Amino acid sequence: MIQNSSEPVLKVSNLKKYYPGVKAVDGVSFELFPGEIISVLGPNGAGKTTTIEIIEGLRVKDEGEIIYFGKYNEINDKIKDRIGVCFQENFYFEELTVVEILKLFSSLYTKCLPIDEILNTFELNEKKKTRVKHLSGGQKQRLAVALAFVNDPDIVFLDEPTVGLDPHARRHLWDIILKFKLLGKSIILTTHYMDEAQILSDRVYIIDYGKIIATGTPHELIISSGLNSVIEFPKEYSEYFQQDELVIVGEYAYMHVSDSVKAIQNLLEKGIHDFVVRHPTLEDVFLKLTGRKID
Repeated sequence: MIQNSSEPVLKVSNLKKYYPGVKAVDGVSFELFPGEIISVLGPNGAGKTTTIEIIEGLRVKDEGEIIYFGKYNEINDKIKDRIGVCFQENFYFEELTVVEILKLFSSLYTKCLPIDEILNTFELNEKKKTRVKHLSGGQKQRLAVALAFVNDPDIVFLDEPTVGLDPHARRHLWDIILKFKLLGKSIILTTHYMDEAQILSDRVYIIDYGKIIATGTPHELIISSGLNSVIEFPKEYSEYFQQDELVIVGEYAYMHVSDSVKAIQNLLEKGIHDFVVRHPTLEDVFLKLTGRKID
């Protein structure tokens, strides 16, 4: 993370957005520095999407301050020229080819990366003359992320950038994102893949009910959570334990323990053999704080 004494390229202070009966964003504050990747994580309805859309200029805030590049407090054409966005859902002119789409988007900015460079970086060269309607879901997703970088932006918003990609393609895209980070790009990531956030993020902000409830590096969040070991087993066995000891999500129960040997003995004495013991991850921290997985 290239932070040091650098000024943040984005500073959000006490951001608020209220709807009737709902505090969608309730006093959110964070910073993004040059060459840094931060993840904004939260369950559905937590306020993360509204927060990001306000920063991108898609929604209007009720209160708070957003400072872009240390001097702009309202989004304008100069800011739009320096940011890139990959939305969770993207729609294109289906009859255009990949290279035509890239040229079209490039024409909207004052500067852009060479088209051939984008095609090679995102492994789209073989599909450059293919119409968008004939691309696979994974190829369309790579194109969506490529378009976020087409204008050589300083700040990039990536909303679920690896949805629909197979494991190999996901890891290849992680490598690309990290390369852009090394070039000084500042990236805001939203994802429901906790391993993605844990591997890519310099810092993580966890948001729930419109408020940031935890922040830190993935390692800091895991250490400060107090989680030592996690035991995962089918929820049908949860009746053997006090409910306040468990987090139940879907078909599984998660138990956080400080003495894993004693906990394993306890499980075996109850006739439970179908379990997994592992080190805590960012997902375990998220579960502990919110009681929910990201769907």
